[in-house]
Amino acid sequence: MPVKPAAPSASFSGPFALGTFSAPDQAPFPGLVTPESRVLDLRAPLGDPLLTTRRICERWVELLPRLHELARDAAGDWQPLDALGVHAPVEPRQVFQSGANYRQHVIDLEVAHRAPDDPRTVAEARAEVAAIMDRRAAEDLPYVFIGLPSALTGPYDDVVLPAWAEQPDWELELAAVIAKPAHRVPVEEALDHVAGYTIANDLTDRATVFRRDMNAIGTDWLRSKNAPGFTPLGPWIVPAGSIADPADLRVTLKLNGETMQDESTKDMIFGVARMVSYASQSAQLLPGDLVLTGSPAGNGMHWGRLLREGDVMDGSITGLGAQRTRCVGETE
Repeated sequence: MPVKPAAPSASFSGPFALGTFSAPDQAPFPGLVTPESRVLDLRAPLGDPLLTTRRICERWVELLPRLHELARDAAGDWQPLDALGVHAPVEPRQVFQSGANYRQHVIDLEVAHRAPDDPRTVAEARAEVAAIMDRRAAEDLPYVFIGLPSALTGPYDDVVLPAWAEQPDWELELAAVIAKPAHRVPVEEALDHVAGYTIANDLTDRATVFRRDMNAIGTDWLRSKNAPGFTPLGPWIVPAGSIADPADLRVTLKLNGETMQDESTKDMIFGVARMVSYASQSAQLLPGDLVLTGSPAGNGMHWGRLLREGDVMDGSITGLGAQRTRCVGETE
């Protein structure tokens, strides 16, 4: 069974957040959740029986004032949060992922992945990578690649570790949720295209990141990152207006109660605006799409401790709530 918090609570910044919920034996619905841990099915109030959180993102500017009104309405047909299932808050058409976007994280990975015959000392390797990060920041070249929506799962769902995954690792990240379409938008306008933020744990099998048979081609993100359920998402989307500064949030992941990641988004090399703008130069970002902004230091490769069956991950980001997922083995 999925692992849920002992007492589910709506902990987030602002008067409301958006999510996808379900009553027992009922289809999921888009809901507005308040800090009092009550949930309102938005289909009837917004007059759309086919409503989803993605469709809300498509009408974000129009619907945002109405969502604020509904959050203040104590007379609505509210349901208790602890009586509902919580799903991934949105079903995006596209998932844009970022690598090598936290300075300390990149340095740690470089040291962990050094070849046995690497002549550099640890200090030399760290200094060399730090110089590369500085150059990337100056040249304004984020590293963005594509993930699969089918890898998404809910914030309390079990994570199945594939039998072939030799080094499954965690990577807790801040994720931006797109509102209006974004194509070739400048950095100064990029945040105008963001509806809100949520939490993503972008799991990676470190053993399959690099293609040993084709070194010149490089990374294999399909195999290493896109197994079903490899991206726990949520629990909800917090509107951008409720987050004072996405560049000043604490990203924390605990493994079986022990803190592994605990870093500020201040350590990002490229902030949310630069990431959204950069991705939009090549692709068109659509309402409901996700832009994952990279993972801070403290993954399993750094600690020498990878995920295994029975592990429980607790992830939280300031103002966005928390998720809890348990690792289970693959069954035939």
